[in-house]
Amino acid sequence: MGAVVRAVAVIPARGGSKGLPGKNLQRVGGRTLVARAVDACRASGAIDLIVVSSDDEAILAEAESAGARPIRRPASISGDTASSESAVVHALSEVDDDDVDVVVLVQCTSPFIDASALADSIGRVRGGAVDVVFAAAPFHRFVWQFDADLGAVGVNHDSSERQRRQDRPAEFVETGAFYAMRREGFGRLGHRFFGHIVPAICESPTIEIDEQFDLDVARRLVEPVGAEYESPVRAVVTDFDGVHTDNRATVDQDGREAVSVHRGDGWGIASLRRAGVPVLVLSTERNPVVARRAEKLGVDCVSGCEDKPTALTEWLRENGVDPADTVYVGNDENDAGCLEIVGWPTIVADAHPSVRHLARAVTSAVGGAGAVREVADAVLRSIRATGPDPAANKEESPHAVNV
Repeated sequence: MGAVVRAVAVIPARGGSKGLPGKNLQRVGGRTLVARAVDACRASGAIDLIVVSSDDEAILAEAESAGARPIRRPASISGDTASSESAVVHALSEVDDDDVDVVVLVQCTSPFIDASALADSIGRVRGGAVDVVFAAAPFHRFVWQFDADLGAVGVNHDSSERQRRQDRPAEFVETGAFYAMRREGFGRLGHRFFGHIVPAICESPTIEIDEQFDLDVARRLVEPVGAEYESPVRAVVTDFDGVHTDNRATVDQDGREAVSVHRGDGWGIASLRRAGVPVLVLSTERNPVVARRAEKLGVDCVSGCEDKPTALTEWLRENGVDPADTVYVGNDENDAGCLEIVGWPTIVADAHPSVRHLARAVTSAVGGAGAVREVADAVLRSIRATGPDPAANKEESPHAVNV
């Protein structure tokens, strides 16, 4: 017998879209919307089976590549008027769902799914106190309706009394990112809302992609670093394995390890140093090669580090740099804490799916193939566009760093 499946995520992803053709295969931060949804489900660590329901061959192939089980959706429930619930019902019929206690509807049109909130929502439904948890964002705006005879009429407020934000009752907007539901209730009623319903307050951006404008906004939030960073960068911190290297090591008969690095990355670091941008290599790896490479590049290094977020925070404090003005470049789970601290969390193109949802920028190059140089070039463009850091050392020799 197979493992018991207790939580199933269903990602509906039709091939047709009138507002934005090929919408579900559009890319944000280097990943398709389908892949980003799968990444978030995997990163939650709370879902036993992820399925993508589609009528489109390319989407089904992308789903499988991202690590989900593709399920072909019948044409009868693939049209413009078909509900997401119908896709969930069909998907559940295609899997052995006798042991499923939570079903999650995940919509890939929300490119910034909060994996932590998703995991917490599934836990709340499993706990038995609630039946449905839906992704939501706090809402503080005044809503109006327009009537041809009466004019504008306040909906969620009395227009004759302008309340302060703190005096108004809490309101929440449904973001559409996910809906965690008790399997029994959904199977009986066939609808995503029933019983005791509560919101899950998500920290991630609340964008739902329906048209090109929405996609453009999402892409501006997670730009490849080939474009300028939108604000000046005052420090760059990088992981080592998987960022300066391709994450591989050779081992000789005596157990000695060696790695390959990219000379272009070395030139990028040299350029940052000449511009007066402090650089730190921060790694959990204990191999002396990390410190030796950092020494050759002439940059700070902390290796064999068990608590990278604390080390990062301390180094930034010592250098007088605001985390908001910092780029951190990572590639795997042990970089998550640092990516959450800085203003410009950046990952390499082949980063592990568990950290993709944290990235604000993604390199076009993979680790060990010029990704660090790509970041360095983008940082220097941001400095030129916004003005140099007054503390920068402009006199350092261009030959001071070996690459």
